Amino acid sequence: MNPLALSQQLLSTLGTQVTYHHRAALPSGASLMVVSNHRSILDAPLVMMASRRPVRFACHHYMSRVPVLNEIVTGFGCFPLGAADDHQRSFFQQAVHLLKAQQAIGIFPEGAQPMVELTPPTETRSFHRGFAHLALRAPVENLAILPIAIASRQEMTHSVFPLQLLSWFDPSEPLFHQAGWHPLVMYQQVDVVVGQPIWITPQHRQAYQGRQARSMVTELTEQCQADIDHLLRHGG
Repeated sequence: MNPLALSQQLLSTLGTQVTYHHRAALPSGASLMVVSNHRSILDAPLVMMASRRPVRFACHHYMSRVPVLNEIVTGFGCFPLGAADDHQRSFFQQAVHLLKAQQAIGIFPEGAQPMVELTPPTETRSFHRGFAHLALRAPVENLAILPIAIASRQEMTHSVFPLQLLSWFDPSEPLFHQAGWHPLVMYQQVDVVVGQPIWITPQHRQAYQGRQARSMVTELTEQCQADIDHLLRHGG
């Protein structure tokens, strides 16, 4: 089944009430990197529905190793980040290939931490900078980063399995070496707010050189997080 249709079916089956905002801002005819906050397994389907197109999401390495879960993420078109010793080479190569084909890829820059140590619905954790490096380094023309905020209005949280169980599949992840249970957030009412696209220009890439590179990456990362934080609080 098409990942977009699968997303719609899942949200409908769960009875999730979703309100989408500002979808007129969606760029067309472009390679797209979608970035979003991340607290629930429903985030990828919600972003796809907001984007009105399949989005190939980067997912945590362990998800490609856990039986059943691997089949689910594959069905949604996700592709896993590499193992720690891979230095994300395979992820970068696959992401560039998809972007060159004018497909949409999705990245949750907070990583796995807010899925394990839940943040309040209107807050985000510090964004990792990998997505900014990818956007600036990828030899892809007509590329936009699209911030999307997922603002939970009503939800239920369940405890699903011990965190240490996941260390069997990814012993390198520190989050899995602690006591307690992995939470599972299920949205009942949620707003999904589309921000303004950030187009990667030749000037961006020119600034991603030498001593300027770090400040360019920091600027792009902070801009995306600030946009999403604003949308979470005021964008609906």
